[in-house]
Amino acid sequence: MPRLFAVAVLVAGALVAVSADATAGERVDVWLTTTSDGGGRVVTRGLQQQAPIAFAPSSPAGTQTITVNENVTYQQFEGAGASFTDTTAWLMRGSGALSEATRNDTMRMLFDPVTGAGLTFLRNPMGASDLALFSYTYDDTCCDLNDFSLSRDADVLALTKQAKALNPNLRVMASPWTAPPWMKDNNSFNQGWLRFEYYPMYAQYFVKYIQGYAAQGVKIDYVTVQNEPTCCSGYPSMHWNGEGLRYFTSNHLFPAFRAAGITTKTLILDWNWDQWDAYGAPQMNDSGIRNDPLFGGIAWHGYGGNVATQTDVHNQWPAANHYMTEHSGGNWIGNQQTEDMLNLVDYTRNWDKSWIKWSLALDQNQGPHNGGCGICTGLITVQNGGSRHGQVDYTVEYYTMGHLTKFVKPGAYRIDTNSGSAVPDVAWRNPDGTKSLIAYNATGGSQAVKVNWGGQSFTYTLPTKTSATFTWGGTPSPGGAGPITGLAGKCVDVAGANPANGTTVQLYSCNGTAAQQWTRTGGEFRALGKCLDVAGASTADGARVQLYGCNGTAAQQWTRTGDTLRALGKCLDVTGNNPADGTPLQLWSCTGGANQKWSVP
Repeated sequence: MPRLFAVAVLVAGALVAVSADATAGERVDVWLTTTSDGGGRVVTRGLQQQAPIAFAPSSPAGTQTITVNENVTYQQFEGAGASFTDTTAWLMRGSGALSEATRNDTMRMLFDPVTGAGLTFLRNPMGASDLALFSYTYDDTCCDLNDFSLSRDADVLALTKQAKALNPNLRVMASPWTAPPWMKDNNSFNQGWLRFEYYPMYAQYFVKYIQGYAAQGVKIDYVTVQNEPTCCSGYPSMHWNGEGLRYFTSNHLFPAFRAAGITTKTLILDWNWDQWDAYGAPQMNDSGIRNDPLFGGIAWHGYGGNVATQTDVHNQWPAANHYMTEHSGGNWIGNQQTEDMLNLVDYTRNWDKSWIKWSLALDQNQGPHNGGCGICTGLITVQNGGSRHGQVDYTVEYYTMGHLTKFVKPGAYRIDTNSGSAVPDVAWRNPDGTKSLIAYNATGGSQAVKVNWGGQSFTYTLPTKTSATFTWGGTPSPGGAGPITGLAGKCVDVAGANPANGTTVQLYSCNGTAAQQWTRTGGEFRALGKCLDVAGASTADGARVQLYGCNGTAAQQWTRTGDTLRALGKCLDVTGNNPADGTPLQLWSCTGGANQKWSVP
């Protein structure tokens, strides 16, 4: 099979982060990844550190503006990474393709949080999956668990232990593709239903797995009952329905864990957004499951449906945690860099605490595989045979993942930013107070990106086809907050205190209400949770000024020049120089008149 893409090869070297200063005018460190091809797979610059920049009281206008507000926080980050599939473990350890020195260097590049990418989450199959050398479970002899053995996992265990030693913050999750065939109604690794009389024994199968790993020094943090229930024929898999999953979890798995003193948490679903109603909701609707201390949250896959489903579910059950547990790279993806960066942003902006790809490694022929996916790709490619035997290629997926895992640490909180289609972004505040802003230029040309933070900003030219992580420390210098006063000592006011998009902004007698309280963050002025905006981004004299959802565009970027406020090259103006209450504000060519002079917070 031909190779999927050209890759950047790392033979030696390390990725070393630099700490940010914690003083005013904070230093900003910049890391970039760029691809050169239409498929987003040929890496010309991989997680390369650039010359540092710094925040300043003002900076040039940008074609895109991102405002970081760390006073608004969302979910905490737990980790990101991939899977030690049987295929991965065999290629990296069992096959002999890699020398010990190469394997150790590869593991460092993957898991070391200082000199590598710092992967922090593994999702390992319990038994065979489609990315295995053959089909197996931990006990393939009927009709008890007396022959249960983790011997097939020797390489998986060894690599997982090494990863944990390199990064003690590593989380480990396990998901089965199938129960032992003799427990199923078709006596096959593929498809079939778990027979009801084996529900108790299958719960003990989980107990033995968790205890066996614990005896080897590996804590299993999470399990799911089934990877992609009912999917798919042609490789290890098993049928379930929503009620069966609910019944097994509530009446067998949780009791078995409690009896054994196991605290591993169970995630429900482990499939796509469009399967939520059939397989996730029945368990979530069971208060006994969702309120149980052994319930850990919801595992999502990114192959079908709409990621916004996660936010819908969050809004219904705000206490539930969300985890993206599988979305592979592969030949079917038009642009791998774009796909990864949009996934990174969209998943975490829709409440995911993790981002897990699929197999960590494959060979140059995208295998070995056990049915199923023969066109998947991993974070690394192990050359097994051929002229480059024993070498390791780091794919674009390694670098896109590293833009998150190298800089965002477990326990970080996602913080508020606006995100646009041209330069999508997401930001985090680490437990030590450092910030990481991840952005991607999804356009065909360079973008001048202005980043506002407190009363400071910087502007950075982000090349096309480029992923960026900006990191800095310190606390935001205060932006102003209070009324904006102008003609006749009156205030800039949101008409009727109405927060709807398009509400007129007017002059009105100052009254101290929230409709007259404006918070300045960088170049934005916010009241009632929205921004002072020029309607339609019009530069015509007389363009209406309104309240509108903050979007980071130039129509919402105001610069104080002398005692004027300017956007789009023109001035905030009281229409007709009329001081009467209710006079609308507009944009107008700057004249120096009293109706264009403002006192701002």
